[in-house]
Amino acid sequence: MKGIELSKAFYAQYGKPMLEEDFTDILPFLAVGLFGSGSECFGFDDAVSADHDFEPGFCIFLPGEDVVDRKRAFALERAYAKLPKEFMGYRRAMLSPVGGARHGVMRTAEFFEEKIGAADGVLTLSQWFAVPEQALAECTNGEIFFDHYGEVTKIREALCAFPEEIRLKKLAGNLLIMAQAGQYNYTRCIKHGEQAAAQLAVFEFVKAAMRVIFLLNDRYEPYYKWSFRALRTLPKLSLEAEMFEYLLTTDNEGGMAEQKYDAIEGICADVIDELVEQGITKAICGDLEKHAYSVNDRIEDAQLRNMNIFAGI
Repeated sequence: MKGIELSKAFYAQYGKPMLEEDFTDILPFLAVGLFGSGSECFGFDDAVSADHDFEPGFCIFLPGEDVVDRKRAFALERAYAKLPKEFMGYRRAMLSPVGGARHGVMRTAEFFEEKIGAADGVLTLSQWFAVPEQALAECTNGEIFFDHYGEVTKIREALCAFPEEIRLKKLAGNLLIMAQAGQYNYTRCIKHGEQAAAQLAVFEFVKAAMRVIFLLNDRYEPYYKWSFRALRTLPKLSLEAEMFEYLLTTDNEGGMAEQKYDAIEGICADVIDELVEQGITKAICGDLEKHAYSVNDRIEDAQLRNMNIFAGI
């Protein structure tokens, strides 16, 4: 059973009755769901995932103490702790996992403050650049079962994707890395006889290319171990995952280097086609460096446009 399904079933059987029977006074101010850290919040959990930090549970989000005071919050925490310790063959953990509790009662402001440094979800320009994408993904993944108060939903909607000009800046920087690492430095490393450096160039190209594809899909890239699984679910350019695996898992000896360079150019061509399709480049060539600067030139805010092209990396 998928973790999100387990969570919804546990909430429906035990959580919902508990809230409706004992907390009618604060129920209008609560939100319940499952999102944040953990493969189950992305729907990526499998049989292996159940070996740690996998349990029946859900999150109950509370607004500030001016709405729900400490006394009622504490009572809710105790009630949640008393819910059955085992459900559908899975046991609830008695200790919080590394990084803090993933289920239970939490203040909305504290959750988002810990994840992205903004209790209300409103990010400054520097924060949009500084907050790791995986943290943004964890703020917007999973599912809200209900949100009577609306606070959690409002914040999640505000964080659902990068503002367009931020997206363009991040695209520009990553496109330039793709050009430098894949179209230029890979073959130069090969000519220098630097096999390890050539593979580092491949790694840099693939990492940047994956970021570009997530950006072109208006999606956040999750924690690296889930990047490939998430990439395969995207509506645009998801098939590049196979080429990325090929580049990362093959050596650079003999004719293999030429084949890998052809693969790199093929990926670049596909990305350029999508840039053109979205109307965010005016360059007409196969050189990703020119497209990178063309994308950067589309940024209307002069201060943001004139920042170093790598500012969004």
